[in-house]
Amino acid sequence: MDSFDNSYCYSFPAIRAVQAGKPFYIATCPLRIIPKIFSYNEEEVPAELRAQRTLNKSRIPEMTRYLVDSPKEYVFSALTASVESESDFKFIEADGINNMGTLSVPMDSQMLINDGQHRRAAIEEAIKENPELGQDNIAVLFFVSEGIERSQQMFADLNKYAVRPSSSLGTLYDHRDQASELARYLSMNAKPFVGFTEFERSTISVRSSKIFTLSGIKQATRALFGKGAKDGFNDEEQKLAESFWNTLNKHMVEWQQVQAKTLSAAEFRQEFITAHGIGLQALAIVGKEICILSKAEQTKKFEALKQINWLKSNSDWSNRAMQHGRLSKAVSNIFLTATEIKRQIDLPISNEDLTKEKELLNA
Repeated sequence: MDSFDNSYCYSFPAIRAVQAGKPFYIATCPLRIIPKIFSYNEEEVPAELRAQRTLNKSRIPEMTRYLVDSPKEYVFSALTASVESESDFKFIEADGINNMGTLSVPMDSQMLINDGQHRRAAIEEAIKENPELGQDNIAVLFFVSEGIERSQQMFADLNKYAVRPSSSLGTLYDHRDQASELARYLSMNAKPFVGFTEFERSTISVRSSKIFTLSGIKQATRALFGKGAKDGFNDEEQKLAESFWNTLNKHMVEWQQVQAKTLSAAEFRQEFITAHGIGLQALAIVGKEICILSKAEQTKKFEALKQINWLKSNSDWSNRAMQHGRLSKAVSNIFLTATEIKRQIDLPISNEDLTKEKELLNA
């Protein structure tokens, strides 16, 4: 890059590299300066004149909490930015090194974030709560922009192939979330799930030998305890969850047939609602109420579950688990399925739930 005469600039130790025939610069910046160098507000600018989407403010609190609550463990990927003015890169003379130096960017230059605006906003909020985070660093990729059109194209290209990991894979790799930890434990210790858990995908292919997804186990176990997405689990709840699923397994005929290989997993998924997430969650909702009963009453209710016809073709599941001949995963359908299970095993149904059931069925 050509040198320039500007005494007011940001200077970053950086590495110069080339991509698609054009130079870009890899620098590290203290978190405390990120809100300063990327401080402009694009919310009032029309989309056609911007190089980013409008900030989704609902995403910021969760990202902020992640930083504040995990100051020794968090990981934030690099920001990608376009520099809209002349900059300067001075190489460092060193044996065998020809791409290191100092990148100088004028303070009055416009720097557009092409990827990472929500990370930038979360960093700003997190530093307000914990100023010590400001000493940490984040990588920034600086591209020399050729105008708004080039910046917009960069945004489109960076996001074109971005794919969120499946919820099952996210559960598998998340060692900070206690619900994920419990789901992994159950997948390897609770009888219905051992050997029948899909760890990577949130849907199961037709020919798969698996029955339940890891994310489905997590959601169902949350329902078993009435837990929210951010609630944790203690050791006692882990024991109760394992005991419930193992006890339930003894009363689910088709589960046992698949485990004994007298019924294929593919046929089970095709014919029965208990081979799917809606069945698992509905059973967990019912299980929450079974678990507060006396041991004798629990035994009766588990025995009653054994007598239920779980076939998709059973008219009891019409407009509940089944909508127009297809299985439905909607929250309302899980509720309606759980309510019907309660009715069939003679569990009390509250007036509130009966009213809600009537409204949903008549909608």
